Amino acid sequence: MIELRNISQRFRGPEGWVQALHDINLTIPSGEIFGIIGRSGAGKSTLVRTINLLQRPSAGEVVVGARVLNTLTSAQLREARREIGMIFQHFNLLNSRTVFENVALPLELAGMKRAAIDAVVLPLLDLVGLAAHKDRYPAQISGGQKQRVGIARALANKPKVLLSDEATSALDPETTRAILDLLKRINRELGLTIVMITHQMEVIKQVCDRVAVLDAGRVVEEGRVVDVFLQPRHDVTRALLGDVIAHELPSAVKTRVAAHLETGAGQLLRLAFAGASVDKPVLSETIRRYALDFNILHGQVDEIQGRAFGSLAVLADGEPEQLDAALAFLREQGVVVEELSHV
Repeated sequence: MIELRNISQRFRGPEGWVQALHDINLTIPSGEIFGIIGRSGAGKSTLVRTINLLQRPSAGEVVVGARVLNTLTSAQLREARREIGMIFQHFNLLNSRTVFENVALPLELAGMKRAAIDAVVLPLLDLVGLAAHKDRYPAQISGGQKQRVGIARALANKPKVLLSDEATSALDPETTRAILDLLKRINRELGLTIVMITHQMEVIKQVCDRVAVLDAGRVVEEGRVVDVFLQPRHDVTRALLGDVIAHELPSAVKTRVAAHLETGAGQLLRLAFAGASVDKPVLSETIRRYALDFNILHGQVDEIQGRAFGSLAVLADGEPEQLDAALAFLREQGVVVEELSHV
């Protein structure tokens, strides 16, 4: 388990002190894939680098397993860091070393003998799909393969925690999906706790169990990924979700809906479905029960961590009493209903 307790971080800049993190509290259970997302400059990379104390926080405690890292001696901290692997956006490979030698580097630095190194590195290269490329150099392999080397290297010391700092942001979409599938497999087969730092909500959607949204060095939202997608509470979260879920109506639709609402007729709703409610004919049942007209304006059905998810923008017309009863019925069916006062 990872605990960040009241973590703050400040740096001295050219114009004085800059507060990068403000009183962060997070708990990440063992074996979970946990996402930390935010815009550029939100403090994501600073936060992840406090987990292995590459950046020592100005205040607060970092607990990994049963150890408070802040209290360790330099020797103890070096030992603790062997249980925390890290992969980077730009791979950080040594161009003068082969794929095998890059993965072997942390083991060599730890003083391991060649036979023991072979016994660790070769299975790791097989795990990440690079056994056939072990003698190639970084310049001879693709970006996705370089990141696989970085992942294998991060696993060389058999860590319990894997930190991923924007590990897919330099990759194309297809390669990103393949790398994320690999990380899910590693999480499943090795039982690693993985912390994903990203600015891409698509990454959170594909692999993470829970997510924390960071803005200006503060956690503004946290929860299960499906819950955050169903009912985002903060403007930053809604903006980030816009990349994967169409929360905003197209401009032409907005104009038509605004004109309709000005007549005093109808109500604009956003409906979010998850799990069993996606597969039920909830809307048709609501229309039949309460004699309403539903005009579906915008929406999609997708999947989050193997769980069906749907989001619809709907213009509902009907008698006010019937409409109120219909919204209560939808909520009873597990639909998240957001009543919008404007487009």
